[in-house]
Amino acid sequence: MKSGILVILAFSVSGLYGQSQQDQSGGKNAQTAPVAVAPPAAAGSEADGYVIGATDVLTITVWKEEKLSGTILVRPDGMISMALIGDVQASGLTPEQLANQISAKLKKFIQEPSVSVVITQIHSKVVYMLGEVVRRGPVEMTPGMTLLTAIASAGGLTDFANSKKIYILRNEPGSQQRIPVHYKEALKGDRLFNLALKPGDTIVVP
Repeated sequence: MKSGILVILAFSVSGLYGQSQQDQSGGKNAQTAPVAVAPPAAAGSEADGYVIGATDVLTITVWKEEKLSGTILVRPDGMISMALIGDVQASGLTPEQLANQISAKLKKFIQEPSVSVVITQIHSKVVYMLGEVVRRGPVEMTPGMTLLTAIASAGGLTDFANSKKIYILRNEPGSQQRIPVHYKEALKGDRLFNLALKPGDTIVVP
């Protein structure tokens, strides 16, 4: 009777040990199972609404295609040049639109290309500073540039500036607007007076 019990116990222990080994093996397989990595979605820059212009500098990335990726200057004619697809119109498009256009052209050579376009330098959009500022002339715009950031980019006002008579000249279709500036109110943090600028604006500081 005792020998029969011992045989049953030995069989039970052996079965439990075998089950434990299977569980451990299954756990290892689960840990080492390969994980599929999806390519990054095509994207533009933070300012996807920005319209690319001549002389802007772009960083174009084609996923897993280093030879097609890099920093590219938009030519004066508004075109860029890339391997495989040649010249591509960039001026007048947003980064997202350009990425989609490049992706469409690359489909002839690459399966499901993923393209990212980022604006790294803006040279095509400028405002002009005249009068009593430290540095007169064109100032390259940054996204969301305002009156105060433009004046700061020009080195600030001189000691002879009349801050009460600053104004902005803005060209509109068929006319030119003269927009008065309330400089001191803008300095106090009132966003209503810290005017957003448009490309081609001229800030005049008497």
